Amino acid sequence: MSRPDGPSPDGPLGPAEGAGLLAPWIGGHAAFRGAVLAVSGGPDSTALMGCAALGQAGIPLVVATVDHGLRPGSAAEAAGVAVLAARLGLAHRTLAWVGPKPAARLQEAARAARYRLLADLAREVGADLVLTAHTLDDQAETVLMRLCAGSGPAGLSGMAPTRALDGLTLGRPFLSVPKSRLVATCEARGWSFVRDPSNTDPRFGRARLRRLLPLLAEEGLTAGRLARLAGRLRRDEAALSEAAETALRALCRPDPGGEGRLVLDGRGLAALPDAVALRVVALAAAGLQGEATAYPPRLERLERILLGQVLPALREGGTCRRTVAGLLLAAGGGRLTLGPEPPRRSPKPRPA
Repeated sequence: MSRPDGPSPDGPLGPAEGAGLLAPWIGGHAAFRGAVLAVSGGPDSTALMGCAALGQAGIPLVVATVDHGLRPGSAAEAAGVAVLAARLGLAHRTLAWVGPKPAARLQEAARAARYRLLADLAREVGADLVLTAHTLDDQAETVLMRLCAGSGPAGLSGMAPTRALDGLTLGRPFLSVPKSRLVATCEARGWSFVRDPSNTDPRFGRARLRRLLPLLAEEGLTAGRLARLAGRLRRDEAALSEAAETALRALCRPDPGGEGRLVLDGRGLAALPDAVALRVVALAAAGLQGEATAYPPRLERLERILLGQVLPALREGGTCRRTVAGLLLAAGGGRLTLGPEPPRRSPKPRPA
């Protein structure tokens, strides 16, 4: 139960509370040169903008609204954000997503375009930080979406409070705050906001899951508990990833076959716990493919091949050759070699 003088669990953020959430990012002792605030015009990002304006930022701020051009009223919504930003004393830029829009995976493409435009603006204005207004509810929805997609601990750890963004830093200062409190903040302060109809559009998976959250909460699976699960998995995943990075450095062996391949001590790999061995191979694969993250593509396939076939072969002194994510995993002679998948042979023409 909250103290009598403490913040209400459902009420608006007070000025001091809002400033406290943002202080590590944009306060007087912040380590960043400047920040771009991603503000769509919805209640969450509008609260982010308003709290930043009230909090006496110690670094330059620019408000950015990405107009995806997907709805007739999107330009007017961006203009509305610009008006409120000016009223709050903040600079504003509208960023347009131009060009053809894909028919499939539209939300994913829009998200990628949004982050690209925000990062480009940050570099243009000399900022090294982009802040978004993702909430506790967003975290819960993300965990549920990844659970449905079959993600492992890395995926179920949800959104991190901070991550790299194309050479910059992406921060999420409201990740522990329920959406209802940000709506209440806007209403209490008179900050006008809009509601994106795509948030309730059943065509999109996140919107369908959003309707389930109240039912899950009735059974005890609240947004807060899903967020706590994500935090615990993030903590455990960080420890396992550190162990895997250490093991990978110790297990790497010279490759007599030349560049483009990676050789691991197979016996040492097979002696590791399965959870660590899986991450070692995922890290090795990501390094060969030049990926920025260690999230393995098609985790279920990698688990099935590595844990069900490759590691047993190494432990028994046998051989095994399997392909996954465009790579060939070849076990034999006490080694595991990872390299590009060989080209498939063309079928022989049938005799006339």
